[in-house]
Amino acid sequence: MGFLRLYSAMAVSFEHLSPQHRDFITQQRMFFVATAPRNDDGHINISPKGLDGTFRVLDERTVAYLDLTGSGIETIAHLKQNGRICVMFCAFEGSPDILRIHGRGEVLEADTPRFESLRPDFPDLPAVRSIILVHIDRVSTSCGWGVPLMAYQGQRDNFVQWSTRKGEDGIRDFQQKHNTQSIDGLPGLPPSRD
Repeated sequence: MGFLRLYSAMAVSFEHLSPQHRDFITQQRMFFVATAPRNDDGHINISPKGLDGTFRVLDERTVAYLDLTGSGIETIAHLKQNGRICVMFCAFEGSPDILRIHGRGEVLEADTPRFESLRPDFPDLPAVRSIILVHIDRVSTSCGWGVPLMAYQGQRDNFVQWSTRKGEDGIRDFQQKHNTQSIDGLPGLPPSRD
């Protein structure tokens, strides 16, 4: 029956993740990350994530995910500016549940000691930019009655193929071109010092 009593759409909030929440998270094939800049006219961002093994519950108040190179740098830029983040899981199969994690996000950039200490907890994927660490302020559950039922077909291999073709130098060049500032001009990855 999931988190909610049958026929109840009421949201419930918690101070930390329970074992039931952790089980729900491990069953989901994807999650969504939402951030926003501090100013009112900046762009809100939401990103879907989903490669197997890229999300980890570290303890009842801390989660982390492997941040892979992408076409933008909004999440990192927003977290560096204000730290606000929401991670959402919703069930596309089984019980219609939604779980949100609100917290303060921290960017652990590649090749830093804290990044290196957590990196072995994640799969060996190419083109990793950072690990996003989330210190949990609030966990909430609600119904997902409006979320469609969808069948999982498998992981896409596009990212790994693209990253492999580009190689390390190509990824660095791509990051310098597309990941040094957000669409609102906030700092993302540091510019190359080469």
